[in-house]
This record gives sequence, C-alpha cells and structure tokens, in this order.
Amino acid sequence: MRFWRAALAVAEKDVVTELRSRELVGAMGLFALLSVLIFSFALELNRQARAEAVGGVLWVTIVFAAILGLNRSMAIEREGGSFDALLLAPVSRAALYVGKLCGTYAFTLAVALPLLIVMTVLYNVAVITAATVGVLLLGAFAIASIGTLLAALTIQTRARETLLPIVMLPIVLPALLAAVRATNGILGGAPVESWSGWVTILVILDVVYLLLCLLTFPFVVEE
Repeated sequence: MRFWRAALAVAEKDVVTELRSRELVGAMGLFALLSVLIFSFALELNRQARAEAVGGVLWVTIVFAAILGLNRSMAIEREGGSFDALLLAPVSRAALYVGKLCGTYAFTLAVALPLLIVMTVLYNVAVITAATVGVLLLGAFAIASIGTLLAALTIQTRARETLLPIVMLPIVLPALLAAVRATNGILGGAPVESWSGWVTILVILDVVYLLLCLLTFPFVVEE
C-alpha cells in the first residue's frame, strides 16, 4: 500500500502541476496538430497514399509529441529541483518510476485521443474505432514506459533535448512498428487474423518494457 500511495502522490503532483501551468499538453497538442496538418498537405496530391499512410502519420506524430513532452517535463523537474527532492524521499525508486509513468501516460493520451478526431476529419478515414483505441492505449503505454526511464537517464546531460530522441527511438521502434502495422490493418479493413498478431507483440513489448524499466530505474537515477 505504501508503494501505491507514493506512486499515486507522484502522479498527482505531475497532473496538478500541469493543470496549473498547462505547458506540456498544450505544447504537445500544438505540435501534434501542426504535424498532422503538414502531413495532410504533403499527401494531398495522392489521396490513396494519404489513406494508406494514416497509421504511420498517427504514430510518428504521437512518438515525437511524447518526446517533446518528456523533454519539457524533465527540464521543469531539473530547473525546480523537484526530481532531486523526489529521490530523497524514503520510498521505493520503483514507486517513483510508476508515478512518473502514470503522469507521462496520461499526458500522452490527452494528446493522442483527440488526435484521432482530427485525423478523421482531415484524412476522411474512420480512425475512431474500438480496435484503434485499444491499439492506441497499448502503443502509448510502450512509449510512455520507455520514455520515462530514458528521460530520467538524460536529465543530467546538457544535450538532453537531442540525446533523448536519439536514444529512445531505436528502443521504441519495435513497439512503433507493431502499432503501425496493427493500425493499418484495422483501418484497411483487413481480417482480424492478419493484424491480431501485431497486437499480441505490442502487449508482450509493453510487459517487457515495464519490467525492464522497473528493474533498471533505481540504477539509472543513482548519482
């Protein structure tokens, strides 16, 4: 119970801070909207290619918006010294990770879910389905889990804004590939058997990422 109380307190702190400042979700949302608009204009001449590229556009936008939010979140933590204060708290480091993960996951979904509505309007494709939302929840969790760990790893470096995407993208690539393949299969009206395997891979990657991050986070934040 102490573990979950500590994790909930950390997540609540992040959410309350964001509600007061409105920096992270606003910046992430604006970036995501501009990215989707740019892709829409770039693919305007080829409507078939635009319809086929919806899954890729969606996930590329989500992952880069998440990286932007993680960079800004950790910058705020470092400037205010709140992350160092959290490390001094007499609680499990894994609980701190879970709390930060919950906050990151919530912010990512706050941007990703409305993005489905925007893409439905711009691309004239029925993006909002139960299966698509399910894949979105799984893929966003993979991005948030590994992103939280790597953001904590790069927080003390001067080049954290450029280092985080360089380190994060190769690691999250398998989950990103599975999410894109599953999303394209769903939107393309393919049989469930053709894309359900990618969903299974995505679930397995979520579990693997979470376990590895829980095990390595205490070592990552050690001075």
